[in-house]
Amino acid sequence: MRIALAQLNYHVGNFPQNSARIIDAIGKAKLEGADLVVFSELSVCGYYPNDLLERLEFIRESLAAIEKIAAICDGIAALVGGPSINPSPKGKMLFNSAFFLQDGAIKSIHSKTLLPTYDVFDEYRHFESNKEFNLIELKGCRIAVTICEDLWFNQKVMNSFGRENLYATSPMEENCRQYPDLVINLSASPFSYHQERLRKDILVENAVKYKVPIIYVNQVGAQTELIFDGGSVMVDKHGKVVKELAYFIEDFAVVDTSDQELNEIQPLTETSDRIYQALVLGISDYFRKSGFRKATLGLSGGIDSALTLVLAVRALGAENVKVLLMPSQYSSDHSVNDAVTLANKLGIDYETIPIHGITNEFEKSLASIFRGLPADLTEENIQARVRGSLLMAFSNKFGCIVLNTSNKSEAAVGYGTLYGDMNGGLSVLGDLYKTEVYQLSRFINKYEEIIPENTILKPPSAELRPDQKDSDSLPDYELLDAILFQYIDQARSVQDLIESGFEEAVVRKVVSLVNQNEYKRFQAPPTLRVSSKAFGFGRKMPIVARYPL
Repeated sequence: MRIALAQLNYHVGNFPQNSARIIDAIGKAKLEGADLVVFSELSVCGYYPNDLLERLEFIRESLAAIEKIAAICDGIAALVGGPSINPSPKGKMLFNSAFFLQDGAIKSIHSKTLLPTYDVFDEYRHFESNKEFNLIELKGCRIAVTICEDLWFNQKVMNSFGRENLYATSPMEENCRQYPDLVINLSASPFSYHQERLRKDILVENAVKYKVPIIYVNQVGAQTELIFDGGSVMVDKHGKVVKELAYFIEDFAVVDTSDQELNEIQPLTETSDRIYQALVLGISDYFRKSGFRKATLGLSGGIDSALTLVLAVRALGAENVKVLLMPSQYSSDHSVNDAVTLANKLGIDYETIPIHGITNEFEKSLASIFRGLPADLTEENIQARVRGSLLMAFSNKFGCIVLNTSNKSEAAVGYGTLYGDMNGGLSVLGDLYKTEVYQLSRFINKYEEIIPENTILKPPSAELRPDQKDSDSLPDYELLDAILFQYIDQARSVQDLIESGFEEAVVRKVVSLVNQNEYKRFQAPPTLRVSSKAFGFGRKMPIVARYPL
């Protein structure tokens, strides 16, 4: 049987556009002689619609779109993802489903059993878990339909309670009792550089364990924080990858289930390359799907703003990015020169607005209130907030989105100013620790110096007071990031960190900073997710709480 894998980029709630793309792919599959074309999870409405699923008009539009798509399935069948209504008077109103379309109609509906409710996922909020397992018969082939997490029954989650199985029911076990010839999985699996290898391993393990080939179709593109990298694949019953589609771009291929000799896989790339592609895609789709074209940011001469600018230019084009240079009396000449050099190298427009006079006016206005008190963090924050106000004014006047340049290390310990350098419509680097920012910057400079070498080599500094360095307030970033990764990404306890060899005083200081600054992160812009534990939807902690130490 010939099966088309349609790896497309969807837009949540954009039923006309999503339907048109699906219909075009069905037409292409038909021309190439496919018997079946497979799309990704919730493809008709886009993944993930969140509480739009609670609106009846949204569900009606989704079902109408599926009926429209079914009508053109003449001489070809399709598997399309979308919400379906639960006919039972008990349980949630909806299922997360795959619709089998054939002969101009919906022939059957196959729903998701394992509903993830961890990290960025909250599917049980809206969907009922499937309890029925029925195969499709097409051209003499018995097909089991699964949806994303349904293949992850053996997944274990590391937490402070130990390793635990998440689920009690195995959809693969249930389906394979009916002896399918093929398993198809419709997926919306977001990119994470920590878990991308695991995803392919899960597919191979299932194929080998149940001795059945698996076709996995993932979506591509970004939806706010989530970035979907594609990489759709067919694995034979021996665990060999027969066909692998491209990553981070739309792709389409027709595979023949009888062709056991094919072995077309994507070339291996380094982690920094994949993170780079993910962030460029994340920025591009955030703007395109939000209806914006232009971006701005504050270019300081530091590594974070430099890297953010390079990514923005690659995503949006130099003509759509304009930056502000906002030096203060504490800004070093080499920082200003580095910023100008980078702007010229990338071919972007920039404006220079010195902030010394503006901050002086603030301080004059506050002088009578602050009389007799020494200068401290307050005056530093005024500088950051002046810059934030200038960027927001520029944004309003010229219709651009401000890109936030803070990294994950800074966000973790609160090393940022609310309504100042934490401003922005999108956090580009908010899921990269500072050490990872350096790694990605070096990757960008691998073949040509784009980011000035001085920007990468100089000690990091906020330049808000004379001779300031980040190390005045924080541990060295190599040490800080090692502690943060284990505490945040791996959920290890303070005692675990101390027993693993970190100095107790440093651990307690870092962890206290993380816990004390939850209120800041709650007000931060959405963060492009590239790890398995990003701030935002992926890590939900109380703002007001007494954290264990």
